[in-house]
Amino acid sequence: MKKITIYSVALALAALLFLVLLGMIFMGKINEAGVLFLLFFALLAFGFSGYKSLSGLVFTIMIFAGVSAALYYPELFTVIAGIKLTVLIIPLIQIIMFGMGTSMSIKDFASVFKTPRGVFIGVCAQLLIMPLVGFALAKASSFPPEIAAGIVLIGCSPSGVASNVMAYLANANLALSITITSIATLLAPFLTPLLMKLLAGEFIEINVIDMMWSITKMIIIPIGAGLLFNKFFKTKWLDKAMPMVSMLAIGIIITIITAAGRDSLLEIGGILMLLVLIHNIFGYLLGYWFARLFKMTEQDARTIAIEVGMQNGGLASGIANSLGKIATMGLAPAVFGPLMNVTGSMLASYWHKKPPKIRGQAALAD
Repeated sequence: MKKITIYSVALALAALLFLVLLGMIFMGKINEAGVLFLLFFALLAFGFSGYKSLSGLVFTIMIFAGVSAALYYPELFTVIAGIKLTVLIIPLIQIIMFGMGTSMSIKDFASVFKTPRGVFIGVCAQLLIMPLVGFALAKASSFPPEIAAGIVLIGCSPSGVASNVMAYLANANLALSITITSIATLLAPFLTPLLMKLLAGEFIEINVIDMMWSITKMIIIPIGAGLLFNKFFKTKWLDKAMPMVSMLAIGIIITIITAAGRDSLLEIGGILMLLVLIHNIFGYLLGYWFARLFKMTEQDARTIAIEVGMQNGGLASGIANSLGKIATMGLAPAVFGPLMNVTGSMLASYWHKKPPKIRGQAALAD
């Protein structure tokens, strides 16, 4: 007989609440379900935290809780004491990038010069696939120009730390994943504005120089500060704290964006979610087969699939905010973040159960 724990009780209560919520939705009372949605996600997150196989989904569930809170109670996440909370987005991005910098060192990039093929293929896949798919989806949609530009923006952004976590869980090449993320992130201040000018210029006006400087402030400066901190003031407590701080920052960013663009999101949310999901899944599929086309190993192909499919939604949100379009251009990144964590977790779990046939290669060898 299986032992009943507090975690299993929480999951049982979450299942019961889910049925209640379904009933309220069918009865047309979804507008009154705010507190119940928050309680459902809280119970689900707590229940999942007690099981190793499910604990990786806790962060994603908490993101959904934040999104729900923002949709039902947007006034709590838009203005406090006369201050618009959107001013927090760029500082939070800088904190995340600083944390990324503290986990890096110059030595991390040495492997790029030793075995550059895997890195080159991965970065090229990221710069080609997601921007072009994003552009095609934006053109196919009937969204207002600024919202359509947001779909292109998420495609033109680099991958983020979440892709490294999923690569690890998927038995992929973690060293290659971290290197691709690092290189793509450092290239973003130069390539993202150029790609946006080329692909999103018909939707909104893009000032390349201003966007370059904005992204430089969000990426290069804090990562550089993090690298210096790592070199001169390396501390173990910071290594443990920064992943949690980064996840909290991402959650806050998504919640603020959802609250700011609530009305537009409620109007087009379903269609936007579908297009963003297509964007995400095509990133995995095309990234994987792009790598296989160049005869990369199964392990490295998985890595590139995840690096291509999972983008840095936080950075895309910061760019949208710097342009003063957080409530429109920032919607696609806000939707993409939670969705990619769900699909990424599912893909990583599937691959985790199917170890690649060839293992034990050199970190970046193919």
